[in-house]
Amino acid sequence: MTTTSTSGGSPAGTLTPAQAAAVGYVRSSAVTARPAALAAIAGHLAAAGVDDSAHRLLAAVRRARITVNFHPDRLCADGRPVASALYEDGVYRSQFVTGISAGGLTAYPGGDRDRWERRMFGGAYQQTGVLPADRPVYGGLNLLDHADGACPRFGSCHLRLRRAVLARSTFCVGDSYLGPDVLGTIDAFEVVLAGLLADVARTGVCLGRAETDVASLTRTLLDASPPPGTVGRALDDYVETQVHGTLDLASDVQELVVDPSFAGTATGATLESVARRYGFPLRWHPGFVLPVDEVDAEFRGPAIPVLAARLYREFGQPDVPVDAALIGRGAVSVVAEPQRWADRGPIADTLQHLKQLWHVLVRFGTPHPG
Repeated sequence: MTTTSTSGGSPAGTLTPAQAAAVGYVRSSAVTARPAALAAIAGHLAAAGVDDSAHRLLAAVRRARITVNFHPDRLCADGRPVASALYEDGVYRSQFVTGISAGGLTAYPGGDRDRWERRMFGGAYQQTGVLPADRPVYGGLNLLDHADGACPRFGSCHLRLRRAVLARSTFCVGDSYLGPDVLGTIDAFEVVLAGLLADVARTGVCLGRAETDVASLTRTLLDASPPPGTVGRALDDYVETQVHGTLDLASDVQELVVDPSFAGTATGATLESVARRYGFPLRWHPGFVLPVDEVDAEFRGPAIPVLAARLYREFGQPDVPVDAALIGRGAVSVVAEPQRWADRGPIADTLQHLKQLWHVLVRFGTPHPG
């Protein structure tokens, strides 16, 4: 997800005409839908027996921060580890530049990501002269301040962004590949909040929390934060954020939050250097570990325990369970020495299975013993 080039893109804190048009398109649509959204929010609160105002809830939501999850040890298209590219370039880039992804690799003209961005942003990024580096980067609005970030499915570490970045971001409920009907901005967030409350009322699940209802979510947002170190494990349930304009480490990042499996490793050392160089603190979240013989065969399929056992045989350390660093060693090996994995079939399939093993680890893992 980080840059493989420092060329292109807008200077930190500014927007190109295409980026401004994208944010403006979303804001205009969200403002038009505001009255109906406010009525829907009030209806959900009343149905849940919540005696409070939509405006106070919106104010609480706007205190949240954006987090951008990433895997620091994956290799960019130019062969550099993500952590090294962050250190050298000082900028976090989209898949359109990097050519790597923790989801689907569809960021090219005519690809799925290009098509959904056309729909979401009114064709702003399909105008003549728009560069790959002009495209938005993706994260999540960390409404419940989860220690593993808003969207851990996309990476073991995350950047926690400064409040100012909210003003040039757009938001939707769930992942944008699902084709959301409504998006909002932080100053026109009513449509997003209405969609979030509707999902909670319908499913009883919200932001990685099961057995949740509108009343309990509202109390959490208004009255308290989760205990420090609480992980959300929000694999499929989040408020996605699209950050428009250059995401500059020195000016836009408040802190870097790292999985403890990287402590004492070359990747961890590079991340510590990133924090020092660009002037923000580094802290560690609880992480996830899982004994290799406890890797679930149903959550992401029977191929995943087989892959986990092989990773552990080839790269594991005695008495150290499966963790983010082990999966990363496998991911690097698959890219750097594909012949080693040829017996498993297409390399794309193995990379997909590694991604799914990470999902299993997030879903079922326990805190890292360190």
